[in-house]
Amino acid sequence: MINEPLGPGLSRAWDVESTTVDTRTPFQHLVIARTAQGVSLFCDDDRQSTEFSQLTYHEALMVPAFLLVPSVTRVLVIGSSEGVASEMSVTAGARVVDHVDIDQQAVELCAEHLPYGYTAAALADAVRGEGPIRVHYADGHRFVEDATDTYDIVVVDLPDERPEFAQHNRLYEAEFLGECKALLSPGGVVVCQAGCQTMWRNETLVRSWQRFNSVFPETVYYGSDEHEWAFLFGLADALPDSLATMTARLETLPYRPETIDALALRGNTIPPYRVRNPG
Repeated sequence: MINEPLGPGLSRAWDVESTTVDTRTPFQHLVIARTAQGVSLFCDDDRQSTEFSQLTYHEALMVPAFLLVPSVTRVLVIGSSEGVASEMSVTAGARVVDHVDIDQQAVELCAEHLPYGYTAAALADAVRGEGPIRVHYADGHRFVEDATDTYDIVVVDLPDERPEFAQHNRLYEAEFLGECKALLSPGGVVVCQAGCQTMWRNETLVRSWQRFNSVFPETVYYGSDEHEWAFLFGLADALPDSLATMTARLETLPYRPETIDALALRGNTIPPYRVRNPG
């Protein structure tokens, strides 16, 4: 059994049918196991993705970004070790995807054992830079600091921000968001996994909402209606009507989402009351 912490005094118990990987990488405790939701990935006891729901999660992360930019040509993905975000970007039209992850072992184990995202062969090609996806095993913060290229979309998809010290917390800070913003091409977007919208564990989301609005001229919210995670999209340039823009572009997007339609866009782009009014 894996006990996933949800908030003060709250946890969720996952029954484990079988365990494929249980190891401590240089950066985290990683488990790949079969649960009631199929093959599932846990990092430091936090569920990262499952076979059952990963598509809903990754489409909520990526599809609004695809719809907010004028074109999907160059994408930077930081974290997101499964590789789904990178592969979605290629389907959406990206000709270059730089995928940066500090934990090589985690990426390799995901490719070997998860039934979604990279296969081992696809990952090997990406590490060699053969094809549109280029995998870099590096510190995302350092990669952004040193980058000279520009991107239409910068994706920051990390484990949830921790109340205690964690090396990835600095990639949530306003300073790092500003550095990501500096890499955007005109009309570009920075997207971040921003936490959970439920009122008993929304501290990360409230902080992220405040940070994004201090860095970007416009921030678009998307809270998945079929998952427990919310995502923020910081625009390099404000749009006259971001919802109308996304809805119109949905019709011609090369990537055809299975879990998002025009009604979902309309219903899920209003931040929760407690995020807009933290009091």
